[in-house]
Amino acid sequence: MADNLVEVRDLVVRRGGRIVLHGLDLTIEQGSVTGLLGPSGCGKTTLMRSLVGVQELTSGHVVIAGVEAGSKELRSRIGYVTQAASVYDDLTVRENLAFFARVLGEERRAVDEAIETVDLGGHADQVVGRLSGGQRSRASLAVALLGTPGVLVLDEPTVGLDPVLRRDLWALFHRLADDGAAVFVSSHVMDEADRCDRLLLMREGRIIADGTPAHIREQTGADDIEGAFLALVAGDEKGAA
Repeated sequence: MADNLVEVRDLVVRRGGRIVLHGLDLTIEQGSVTGLLGPSGCGKTTLMRSLVGVQELTSGHVVIAGVEAGSKELRSRIGYVTQAASVYDDLTVRENLAFFARVLGEERRAVDEAIETVDLGGHADQVVGRLSGGQRSRASLAVALLGTPGVLVLDEPTVGLDPVLRRDLWALFHRLADDGAAVFVSSHVMDEADRCDRLLLMREGRIIADGTPAHIREQTGADDIEGAFLALVAGDEKGAA
């Protein structure tokens, strides 16, 4: 049985007088790809910021490998990719990674390893601003991989990419999980659900389903995850009526 690297208990986040996350409880396992799917504005990014330790919590706990999220000792153990590319456009891929490696105290070989992992060897000396959208996404992911973090938090990393690039990135996520990382990926694209080992469906700051894609489809009697999501929403609304 896989170990739970991340544990979230009774997590509440309030922003601007509005509750964004409503007492969430969840775990994330080592060696697996966990997907977080839900419409824009449902709280996915707030949850991911909470995991990384950059979100102020109203109450509850986020613990990673036994340590509270946001602790200094976790900085090198968590890789975080935001929706916007987190690299400098006027530097090359290699220069970007060398800069972040120095900030993190990583050796130079970590730069070469990260570039190889995301398959950017042929573009390592190109200025990031001249790369395609998919290559920029992989450059941001390479930064997150410096130091081989045990937890990867990826906020909609495939948004705006063509189907081939999306397929390639998901294959990479699974390779990283096979190497022992806990990979947590958010998306609002329901057809990416079957690429996940485990799936969390989120709506209005709550987790409304948790299981394998096949289990969630079977539970709701739906043919696909979008249908399952709509069935769960309808059940929630009927119960609240």
